[in-house]
Amino acid sequence: MPNLCDVITSSDYQSKVKETARWVDSKGREPESDDDERVSLLTEAWGALLADREPEESEFSKRFGLSKSSLPNTPHLENCKLSAQVNKRLDTRSGAGRFPPWTTWKGSLNMYPATETDENLRSFKDQPVFDGAYPPWIVGSDEENYPLTRKVQSDIWIHQHPVNCHDPNIKFLVADWEKLPGFGIGAQLAGMAGLLAIAINEQRVLVTGYFNRADHDGCKASRGSWSCYFFLETSQECRDRAFELITNKEAWEKGTIKGKDSYKSKEIWTAKVPRVWGDPWSYLQPTTDINGSLIAVHHKMDRRWWRAQAVRYLMRFQTEYTCGLLNVARHAAFGKEAAKMVLASIDRDWPKVITNQPKSEIEEFVWSNHRPWVPRPLLSMHVRMGDKACEMKVVKFEEYMELAHRIQMHFPHLKNVWLSTEMQEVIDKTRSYPHWNFYYTNVTRQVGNVSMATYEASLGRKTSTNYPLVNFLMAVESDFFIGALGSTWCFLIDGMRNTGGKVMAGYLSVNKDRFW
Repeated sequence: MPNLCDVITSSDYQSKVKETARWVDSKGREPESDDDERVSLLTEAWGALLADREPEESEFSKRFGLSKSSLPNTPHLENCKLSAQVNKRLDTRSGAGRFPPWTTWKGSLNMYPATETDENLRSFKDQPVFDGAYPPWIVGSDEENYPLTRKVQSDIWIHQHPVNCHDPNIKFLVADWEKLPGFGIGAQLAGMAGLLAIAINEQRVLVTGYFNRADHDGCKASRGSWSCYFFLETSQECRDRAFELITNKEAWEKGTIKGKDSYKSKEIWTAKVPRVWGDPWSYLQPTTDINGSLIAVHHKMDRRWWRAQAVRYLMRFQTEYTCGLLNVARHAAFGKEAAKMVLASIDRDWPKVITNQPKSEIEEFVWSNHRPWVPRPLLSMHVRMGDKACEMKVVKFEEYMELAHRIQMHFPHLKNVWLSTEMQEVIDKTRSYPHWNFYYTNVTRQVGNVSMATYEASLGRKTSTNYPLVNFLMAVESDFFIGALGSTWCFLIDGMRNTGGKVMAGYLSVNKDRFW
C-alpha cells in the first residue's frame, strides 16, 4: 500500500487521489450532488501543488484547465516556505548577538514592511526580550501549560545559544542519537532528553550528531540529521565549534568537550532533572484520568515534567520538510471536506467564473498565522498493542472507544478521531463505529504479533519515520487525546500537549506509566 506521508509525485498523483477519497469517506457513501465534480477538481488541483515536483503553469493548466492563481485559498494547508522563514528569524540571534524578535508581535507581523520605516516601531522590535515576551513556540498562558513552561523554554534557548560560541569558557556535549536496534523514536527522544539535562546541569551546550532515522533520500541536504525534521538544538556556529574541538586532544583532557561515552547508560536514561527552576513538578495540575480518577501524585513526576520540556524544545520548530508531510496528511484526510467548505463560500460558477482578489495585508500578515483547518473537535487516539505487551498492559480497541464515548457524553459534538496504530485489526474494528469519523495514515499495518523492529524494517526507514512523526504532531494539535501512559510514545505526546496549551484538555489513559 502507498504511504500517505511520502511526498506525492506528479506521476502518481491521480491514482493516489482516488485512494484517499475512498479512504476519507469510510462510510462508502455515493455522490450526493452535482457539486461533486467541482469538489474532486479542486481537491486534485490542490493536491498537485503538494507534489515533490510542483507542475509548471502550462502543465497544470493542461491537466486541470485552470491556472494556479485561479485556485481559491487552501484552509487546511500551511505555507511551509513562509513558516520556515519566519521561524528561522525567531530562532536566530541577529547582528551583535541581539536576541531574536520575541516581542508580543506574532509570526509574520514581525516581517510587516511598514515597521521597517517607522523609527519607533523598529526600535521596539530591536529591543532585547522583555517581561511579558516569551518563546513564540509556546501556545497559551502559564495556566494552560506545565508550570514555568514559558520561562524554562526561554532559558533553555538562551543556554543553547550563547552569544559567542568561541568563548573559551563555553563547554560542549556532543552526542549522536541512540541507534541501537529496537529503539523507537520515543526512546531516542527520551535518551536525548537525558543528555540535555546533563548538559544543563554541567553548563554545557548540547550538540546532536547522527540521527539514523533521517538517513534516507527524503532528507536530501540534511540527511542523517535532526535538522531534516526540526530546527537544530543550537546555532550553526556552536555546532561548527564543537565539531572542531572533537579532534582536539587538549579539549578532551580539559573537559571542554565531552561525548555520550563520557557517561554511563544509567546516567543518561535516569539523568538528574535540572533544579535551576526549583521543583515545579510538585504542583502539576491533576488532569490525567486513569480508571475514572484523576492522578494528582505519582512517582517520577520530575521526569515527566522534564521530558515534556526537553522534547518541546527539541521539536520547537518544524522544518519545511516536516511541514510538507503534515500538509500531505491533512490533504489526504481533510482535503475533500475543505474543498466542499470553500466551494460553498465562492461563486457557484467556479471555475468558469474566477473572482479571486489580491491578498490584503491582513490576510498576508495576520490571518496567515492561524493554524491550518482540521475538523474540530478532533480526538487523537494512539492504540498501542503488538509486542508492547512485554512492557505494559495492553487493552482492546473497544476500551479506547469506551473512553472516547465518555468524552463525547460531555462534548456531544465530538465525532472526529485521528487514529494512530500499527495494528490492522484496530483499523478493521472502526467499521463497528459508524457514527464516528475515523482518519488515519494509509500505510501497511501489522497483521499478527511481530516485533516493532521487524515491522519498521518492512516499511523502510523513510516511511517508518515519517508516518509516526505525522501521527505524533497531529496528536499534539488535537483537542483531546486517549492513549496509554505505559507507552513512551504516548508519554511524550502527553508532554508535548502539556507544553502546547492543552493541559486543560486532560488526558484519558488506558493504563499508567510502568514506573509509577
